[in-house]
Amino acid sequence: MPELPEVEALKDFLTEHLVGHEIVRVLPVAISVLKTYDPPLTALEGHEVVAVHRHGKFLDVETDGGPHFVTHLARAGWLHWKDRLPDGPPRPGKGPARAPRGPGDRRGLRPHGGGHAEAPRGVRRRRPAGGPGCRPPRARPLADDFDEQAFADLLRDERRQLKGALRDQTLIAGVGNAYSDEILHAAKMSPFKLAASLTPAETHTLYTALRTTLNEAIERSRGVAAGRLKAEKKSGLRVHGRTGEPCPVCGDTIREVSFSDSSLQYCPTCQTGGKPLADRRMSKLLK
Repeated sequence: MPELPEVEALKDFLTEHLVGHEIVRVLPVAISVLKTYDPPLTALEGHEVVAVHRHGKFLDVETDGGPHFVTHLARAGWLHWKDRLPDGPPRPGKGPARAPRGPGDRRGLRPHGGGHAEAPRGVRRRRPAGGPGCRPPRARPLADDFDEQAFADLLRDERRQLKGALRDQTLIAGVGNAYSDEILHAAKMSPFKLAASLTPAETHTLYTALRTTLNEAIERSRGVAAGRLKAEKKSGLRVHGRTGEPCPVCGDTIREVSFSDSSLQYCPTCQTGGKPLADRRMSKLLK
């Protein structure tokens, strides 16, 4: 799933390629692409793109007085940029929406959902921070005002495990399954550790790991073409998605804990004092 660093890179890419161009048509292919019915999708047509913003994991294409085109790429979605679109209309199942730019310009943007991904989450007249289904987070992890004290205040009453707290978009915007694994590995903390139990020293360590991991990922993604961002993200991950491989820090074998709809990866030596965490999936099979 695209997370904060990739969505930031997509924002930069679209800023370069879309701003200053007119939206000629927007063609929905899947019915699930639209999460609003008013304004209609055609309300974007004829408007110039003036800016592209990121709000957590949401991409927001702003037009000159028209609606905002807001997308969320969900679990396996992506944006495909085509220098030349096919002459005919898109066929169902080939991506949820297509938006050619400029008079006679066949280049355009295709939000594309692969596998069981949700489609982008529609078109809204206001920015997603105030839109329905876009509850604003309590913290934006790279904001200037999100200092270590703000982070400590955020976690003080969190009775959840760190993994769940870091992934909660209403708590901290933009961190998903992959980067929460990476942040916890960098901080040398168990994903099952309770957020409210952190000492001041541990809070400092986790805060540093959070900001450093995200900023480093943004720098790696900067300037990378949209179509290559997935591969770039994977190449920069040290533990997430690397079950069975050696930890790049200590050489121990990276382990996995599976849940009903996701999994996490961690290094026992770096994060849990050498003790493997219980895999709930395997525990059920052994009963």
